[in-house]
Amino acid sequence: MENLIVRCSELSQLMTKGRSKNEPLGETAKSYIMQKAKEDYYGIYSNFSSKYTEKGTMNENKGIELLNSVYFTDYKKNTQRITNDWLTGEADIVTENEIIDIKCSWSFDTFPVFQEEADKNIKKAGYDWQMRGYMLLYSKPKSKVVYCLTDTPDNLIGYEDVKQHKFDHLYPTLKVTTAEVERSTEIEAEMYEQYKIGNEYYKQLINQLKNK
Repeated sequence: MENLIVRCSELSQLMTKGRSKNEPLGETAKSYIMQKAKEDYYGIYSNFSSKYTEKGTMNENKGIELLNSVYFTDYKKNTQRITNDWLTGEADIVTENEIIDIKCSWSFDTFPVFQEEADKNIKKAGYDWQMRGYMLLYSKPKSKVVYCLTDTPDNLIGYEDVKQHKFDHLYPTLKVTTAEVERSTEIEAEMYEQYKIGNEYYKQLINQLKNK
C-alpha cells in the first residue's frame, strides 16, 4: 500500500494537533490528509492559485536578485527536488550550510518591516515547518526565510493603491527582512512521529475508498 507523501510547504497542516493528548491529529491535519487521500486515489489534483501565489511565482527571480544586491552574493535558483520515503521539497536556494526561501510580499502592508514581525509571521504562516522539512531533506544545519518587497506585476494590482505595490524608489536594504530557523533533531523526531500517525489515518482513508 502506498504511503502519504508530504510537501514541505504542507508540513504545518500535518503538524496541527488536537486539543488533548488523545487527539494527536487536529482537524486541520485530518482535513489535509483527507484531501491528499482523495487526490491520490482519484488521481485528480487541485491546483490552488491566487494573485498572492502568482506574484510569488512571477517575482521569485526578482527576489533572489534583490537578496544578492543587499548581501553582495551570487545566489542562483535551486532546481533540485529531493524526496525521501515521506517528505518532498524543492528549496529556493541551497548553499553549503544553509537553506534560503524567498517570500515576495504581496504589498507594503503585508511586508514585515521589523524583525519581530518576521519572526511572528513565519510561525503564523507555517514557514518554520517548511524550513524544517527543507533542512531535513537537504541535510543543512541552518535556514532562513527572506521576505522581499518587489514590484507587483501590473496585471495583478487591479484597483488597489499603486503605492502599495511599486518600490523602485526605496533603498534595497529597506526591502529585505530575514527570519532564521535552526535545525533541531528533536523537532524532526516529533515531525516523523506525527507523520506516522497521519500515515495510518491516510491508509484507513484509502481503504475506505477501495471499499466504497
